[in-house]
Amino acid sequence: MSMRSVRRMRTMRTKLMAVLASVALGTAVLAGCSSGDSSSSAAAGSSSTSSSAAASVDGSLQAAAVLADNQDVHAEDGDTDVNASEAVEIELNGDSASAQGDGVSVDGATVTITAAGTYRLSGSLDDGQVVVKAPDAKVTLILDGVGISNSKGAAIDIADADEAVVVLADGSENSLADTDSYAEDAEANAALYSAADLTIGGGGSLTVKGNGNDGIASSDGLVVQGGTVTVDAADDGVRGKDYLVVSGGTVTVTAGGDGLKADNTEDADRGYIAVSGGTVKVTAEGDGVDAATDVVVTGGKVNVAAKASGDSSAHGLKSGVITVLEGGTVDVDASADALHSDSAVHLAGATVTAAAGDDGVHAEGDLVISDGALEITTSNEGLEGKDILVSGGSTTVTSRDDGVNASGSETSSSDQGDQGGQGGFGGGGGGENVGDYTAKVTGGTLVINADGDGFDSNGTAEITGGTVVVNGPEMNGNGALDVNGSFTVSGGTLLAAGSAGMVVAPDSESGQGWLSATLDSSVPSGTTLHVVDADGKVVATYVTSKTVQNVVFSSSAIENGEEYRIYSGGSASGETTGGLAQQTGELGSAKEITTATAGDAPEGGFGGGPGGGRS
Repeated sequence: MSMRSVRRMRTMRTKLMAVLASVALGTAVLAGCSSGDSSSSAAAGSSSTSSSAAASVDGSLQAAAVLADNQDVHAEDGDTDVNASEAVEIELNGDSASAQGDGVSVDGATVTITAAGTYRLSGSLDDGQVVVKAPDAKVTLILDGVGISNSKGAAIDIADADEAVVVLADGSENSLADTDSYAEDAEANAALYSAADLTIGGGGSLTVKGNGNDGIASSDGLVVQGGTVTVDAADDGVRGKDYLVVSGGTVTVTAGGDGLKADNTEDADRGYIAVSGGTVKVTAEGDGVDAATDVVVTGGKVNVAAKASGDSSAHGLKSGVITVLEGGTVDVDASADALHSDSAVHLAGATVTAAAGDDGVHAEGDLVISDGALEITTSNEGLEGKDILVSGGSTTVTSRDDGVNASGSETSSSDQGDQGGQGGFGGGGGGENVGDYTAKVTGGTLVINADGDGFDSNGTAEITGGTVVVNGPEMNGNGALDVNGSFTVSGGTLLAAGSAGMVVAPDSESGQGWLSATLDSSVPSGTTLHVVDADGKVVATYVTSKTVQNVVFSSSAIENGEEYRIYSGGSASGETTGGLAQQTGELGSAKEITTATAGDAPEGGFGGGPGGGRS
């Protein structure tokens, strides 16, 4: 990547962060001096400005480009490979300690390290503390069977250093526990606290009990390279203000607040979280992984359960700028959104399983799926973003409401659902406003199982490649397809089946043939349907997974103006994609149930471009 591109990205992000900061400040000021309708106007303006800023982030960015735009990681390979025989020995003895070497002072149960070097600690402090005060120095602490509890503050407080390294000696078991209460202005407010860049690694284990606040925290960068680290914290589990990077080891977090957190909101190149290896398991009452700027996963295993207690919101993975999942496996179960970004999300190669109380994947701006495998097992809405692009990979969505919804934050999904439930246009089709939103499929596989609208855009929609299968709603207030603006199909394969109350079909300007067939009566789940051309050739076979009464189909085998017959019965064999057979089945004793002329809009429905009933 060129330096010019990097500078351009940095400029973009700086502007984005500045806009979002201005929005937050402006909203606070207006809220403080306004009331009634004025405050509502302020909120609406805030939403619009925030959406514009979100849209400026390119959702197709790869992990390397995002990380190159961030502050460099301080840690290097080999930082935790130390020679214990050269270390200064510190023995902890309950209520006292002893040291053999320079750079260490002992005052009762407080051990203070004041010089650069490597220090090996063993033993326990029942109510004591290890403090590092070594300005501009690199200090390495080897924990080799250490247990420290402190009723007055942090167990280990790295108060002043240039860089700190904590090495968990091979095979050792270590534990830290802090006070159950901190003053509001306390700087060291975690069981393991560092005011300097902190690296943790080695082949041993560390158990941290953050009784009063966070478990492990650095006010600079924090890197976990190895070891088995287990954290139980009253608030955030593991926090690196500038960045939090996990490249190895096993990190298990139970948190009353956020699980993993990077919260620098002042510097555009900081506040990010990256996982490139190891195993991360988070159980949190707040957000599982929360980054002020970016969340980037390129390897390893990430397992997150984010379950809010009370009225608070708990997202699985949350970013302020962009989330890029490019490698490894990610498994999320969240009471709010499984993946949430205030700007953009790019699924670029990771294997992701998501269960959500709200959206499976939510982006205020771009939502891009270019590679990998995504399975949303449960959600309110599956994929929601301003501009949604599926260009590759394999995606399966299960939702209680819309499966795919290209929309903006100023229009909530619940509002749209209410329209449909009141006998309106189901949030799309004729009569609805056309917003600046897009839903595009250019490649890959997208399978939708939706109880609300299946493939929905409050703006425009376009399919140029790939395979889209929509197992849409059974209720007539919603449709398998729902597009407010233009909807064109010029390539790929589309099969959308659902109720017949709110039928939408592609525009007549589409470059590829399509048909919409409304059956005289609905057919039940498990019915095998065939699309047959005038020569008696089966061009598509589909097995329903719900009760359906309308089927929309488009592929290179369909020619507009030709008549096609729909048969029920016969057989389907081989692999299927969401019920659409990869190889056409056999008619056998199947019976013809309806006919459809390709390119004709369904009667009473929407399709065929401006003349077909859609405004």
